[in-house]
Amino acid sequence: MAKLVILSEGMTGRSHELKVERTTIGRVEDNTFQIGEPSVSSHHCEVLLRGNDVIVRDLDSTNGSFINGEKITERLLKPGQTLRLGQIEMRLETDAPPGQTKKPVDSTMVVPRGVSLNQLEQGSRAAFDTAGKGFSKKDNKGNKIFLFVVIGVGVVIAVLLIYAFVTAKSPTP
Repeated sequence: MAKLVILSEGMTGRSHELKVERTTIGRVEDNTFQIGEPSVSSHHCEVLLRGNDVIVRDLDSTNGSFINGEKITERLLKPGQTLRLGQIEMRLETDAPPGQTKKPVDSTMVVPRGVSLNQLEQGSRAAFDTAGKGFSKKDNKGNKIFLFVVIGVGVVIAVLLIYAFVTAKSPTP
């Protein structure tokens, strides 16, 4: 049976067995595997079982999903690999088939909680960000388009009101 085992400090050892075809992971209660941590999105990712394969699909999370430090949208997660959601790291563990020995497990990586005032002033990146990319803000083009449409409609209404006011004041012949 495959299971995800959390490695991050404060939740170390907490695990979830992957028993169903689709497991959702996120911060809110309606997820199959709830992780109440602010860096984890409400619906962060889903884990799909396809035969013996375990596939992780990011659900457009704010802080991204990473397998062994590499950002993914959808990828095969192999036993022993590390999955990071926000600041939470977990490892996929499986029961080895009979006659096969288990690989030695990696040591647990401690993810620091919070930042110091010095780090905020210097603008340094979080300690777990080894790729140098950090977290990025989502680009929400829909909001920008909506804003331009509202401004455009507002300008048109203002012009029409001014026109109506000017024509109402002018004497009729």
